[in-house]
Amino acid sequence: MTSDADAIRFLNDPGSIRERAALLFDRLARGDSEHFEYHPEKLPAVGRLVAQVTRDNYPDLKIPYHARENHFLVGGRDRLSSLFGDADLSPEERARREFDLTVTSVLLDAGAGAEWSYLEPGTGERYARSEGLAVASLHGFASGAFSINPEQPQRADARALQNLTETELAKGFQVSEQNPLVGVAGRVGLLHALGRALEAHPELFPEARVGGLFDVLRDQAEHGELAAERILAAVLAGLSSIWPGREAIGDVNLGDVWRHAGLEHCHPANGLIPFHKLSQWLSYSLVVPLERAGVRVVALERLTGLPEYRNGGLFIDGGVLSLRAPAALLEAHAPGSELIIEWRAATIVLLDQVAQLVRQELGVSAEQLPLPCVLEGGTWAAGRRLAQNLRQGLPPLNLASDGTVF
Repeated sequence: MTSDADAIRFLNDPGSIRERAALLFDRLARGDSEHFEYHPEKLPAVGRLVAQVTRDNYPDLKIPYHARENHFLVGGRDRLSSLFGDADLSPEERARREFDLTVTSVLLDAGAGAEWSYLEPGTGERYARSEGLAVASLHGFASGAFSINPEQPQRADARALQNLTETELAKGFQVSEQNPLVGVAGRVGLLHALGRALEAHPELFPEARVGGLFDVLRDQAEHGELAAERILAAVLAGLSSIWPGREAIGDVNLGDVWRHAGLEHCHPANGLIPFHKLSQWLSYSLVVPLERAGVRVVALERLTGLPEYRNGGLFIDGGVLSLRAPAALLEAHAPGSELIIEWRAATIVLLDQVAQLVRQELGVSAEQLPLPCVLEGGTWAAGRRLAQNLRQGLPPLNLASDGTVF
């Protein structure tokens, strides 16, 4: 009999994401899905599209990881050098500050809605969606919004995060009746939960500071190398309590883990499939400051593609997946619906296949173009381009999201 601890270990292992996703995808590919049909003949064209978008975005093929840092550089502005350019700042303290900024910014990155935008102070440039949220969160961080010490504003401390009010966040993000931001209360609640998690896990967050995690991960490195799944393991261990309560084993909140009837006879963790999308994106995002500080992150291929609406939309809009019931396009689908679970599982499998096609098209190896670079180059941008051409940027399915999945 499988213990609860064994089931949790299985669900937190990135290999289990691929394993369970493959089971649902194989079921779909056999024609046993009630929701989707699979058209493998369409996949090569999607691979060519992603390769072309990658060439358009990065003609020299010097592609960064799919990380939050890229959004901070929107408009061609190197805001991070401006923020962390103090000559007296050590590489270690810069990395801690980058952890502080990255984690808080990622948690504030739920869908903004179509009406909100952010007018950047000093540049007069206006940004919306993920880029706008990134720039707004960066300016909030720089102003000390997440620090408990006014003399050290560039920090994210447990007490400051728990003290943050909706009014303060709304002001920092320029929210008004004319500029409404979706889910202000939910964003503040997530930061409050982050603050509580920092205090609950001093072994991961020394000094109850987000940036303390850098020191913990650096100390886990062996001969200067750190396996990527060690980052994910720390994120899952430290932040599991902040996600909305859904599936749980005992008193452990499982986060981005869902139940599908097609997996009921799979052991361990019967019926459950993990995705850990936001945790994996956060892990990819933390690779950047770790490597800048001299820690080489290895075995990135153990983590998976990100099953969210841009990557998943690529395969619906590209014709690889089609809905059996077109009326489903008009319905609102909760993250726990079997249709969405199957879509996300298929996305995991298809991203691996597209990555191989893109590498062949570009004439590079998996070492030269790891999966997080394929995502950035890439699948996410191609999904956005198709959605913009077809629906002014809206995803192909109507998602009733709680802000922690998509």
